Amino acid sequence: MKIIKFLILLLIVSACKNETKNDNILPATETKDIALKYAEGFKISQSDHSKTIEITKAWPEAEKTYTYLLLTKEQAAKTTYNKADYDGVIITPITKTVVTSTTHIPALELLGVEETLIGFPGSDYVSSEKTRQLIDDGKVRELGKNEGLNTEVLLALNPDVVVGFGVDGVNKTFETIKKSGIPVIYNGDWAESSALAKAEWIKFFGVLFNKEKEADSIFNTIERDYLAAKAIAKQAKHQPTILSGAMHKDVWYLPNGSSPEAQFLKDANVNYLWSDTTGNGSLALSFEVVLNKAKDADLWLSPSYYSSLKQLEETNALYTNFEAFKTKNIYSFANTTGETGGVLYYELGTARPDLVLKDLIKICHPELLTDYTPYFFKRLN
Repeated sequence: MKIIKFLILLLIVSACKNETKNDNILPATETKDIALKYAEGFKISQSDHSKTIEITKAWPEAEKTYTYLLLTKEQAAKTTYNKADYDGVIITPITKTVVTSTTHIPALELLGVEETLIGFPGSDYVSSEKTRQLIDDGKVRELGKNEGLNTEVLLALNPDVVVGFGVDGVNKTFETIKKSGIPVIYNGDWAESSALAKAEWIKFFGVLFNKEKEADSIFNTIERDYLAAKAIAKQAKHQPTILSGAMHKDVWYLPNGSSPEAQFLKDANVNYLWSDTTGNGSLALSFEVVLNKAKDADLWLSPSYYSSLKQLEETNALYTNFEAFKTKNIYSFANTTGETGGVLYYELGTARPDLVLKDLIKICHPELLTDYTPYFFKRLN
């Protein structure tokens, strides 16, 4: 009887060990990739037990793909995985987050999760009234600058995730944060090649916050409105000629013809004078070249940071040679700012390309959108 009892006990212990072992392994299930329409910089895959985000283009010349595993607290408690397979493991639901670019703010607000924000670098650049109120109420800590985040304050906040961005390589500060156990995930929306691709990154935030359906619905609405505005622009009977940019020192910088900025102009059905150029980054031209081609341009859009005709003239009297200056047909988003001076376009423009396109159509073809008031762009006084 003692031997039989011992054998029974042994079987029970063995069964318990096997059960525990099975609970600690994420069950192998079919993984489904979530379809994206425009964005090329990230991928989403989902199974019954986890989600995975791959950042395939964190910055324009990035060679590494960053992979992140998303698990609920319950899944994480009974799951084993090889940490070396992932650049970060994010536990959901996320209740505390740090983002590092103003372009991330609209996604949080559109998804209704802005109150998870607990830290931001350079909070004076934030224009949104909702998030500004959180900052003013002391609910969002100032974290310095993205290139030199105050890691001491950030680590004390202990966020569930930090949403960062890279310009041309790995940020050493982010590496320090990761070593402390806080996951850092790269957002590469700015590196996309079209306006709608940038806007589709709201689905990236939708996955992080378990709001995939809401993100899909929001993006579909933005896409529909953008394409509707594009269709309206095609009805224009005249294509005004467009100059853009301004000089920095002795070089005039303006969008190349394959840039998202030039795509806006194409969709607004205008004649952008450098639409036939291609390449990465901005065009860098001499004043003489620009004057020769655009002296008689009908409109001058986005003249750098200049906010008035007087400022343009005082900076460089050569600007007065352009017909658009003489006729005061210069439009900029520089004067649409938040309470503390942050330029709204730099915050919301990426998330709402439909508004940007409507602004351009209203300026270039005012007869097509008679009841629309530009959201970002204003004529320089």
